[in-house]
Amino acid sequence: MPKDYAALPPTEMRRRDRAVEDEAWIRAFLHRAPVGALATVHEGQPFLNTNLFVYDEAAHCLYVHTARVGRTRANVERAAAVCFSVSEMGRLLPADEALEFSVEYAGVTVFGKASIVEEPDEARRALQLLLDKYAPHLHPGRDYRPTTDDELRRTSVFRIEIEAWTGKRKEAAPDFPGAYFYGAPPTGDA
Repeated sequence: MPKDYAALPPTEMRRRDRAVEDEAWIRAFLHRAPVGALATVHEGQPFLNTNLFVYDEAAHCLYVHTARVGRTRANVERAAAVCFSVSEMGRLLPADEALEFSVEYAGVTVFGKASIVEEPDEARRALQLLLDKYAPHLHPGRDYRPTTDDELRRTSVFRIEIEAWTGKRKEAAPDFPGAYFYGAPPTGDA
């Protein structure tokens, strides 16, 4: 009898051999990943929004921000359950049969609840964490004006409380025959 995957918890993986259970690896991946996709739901319709984000390890949450009004905010106000995914692609792995072609990859999926940060100090701190991640060489008060109250009123800051996460990766041997990176011409006889 086939397995009923819909009845399994969302963190259950079909390919257990690719699961990453090392939480230090998951935290490090969330710190270094540049972009993620936030999944919300609107009346049963899934909705994805690609976001810059920051992982606040001390608070065990993610922060993202969007416009003050829009689809993401409307969806989160109606349904707090969200999913957030980050990934990276490695080398492409050719094979003798088309169906056997593969790719190296790594990724983390976060399951949790999103809320709109209403408290100005937390919103300001979250925005500064984002700035520190993406522009670590620039400093508030020296290189740019710190976030003002008016600017806080013009944005929506979201806190995603992490309830569960999964990590997954596939790596091939360094000498995998014909392996190459997307966009780069293969080298050798492959």
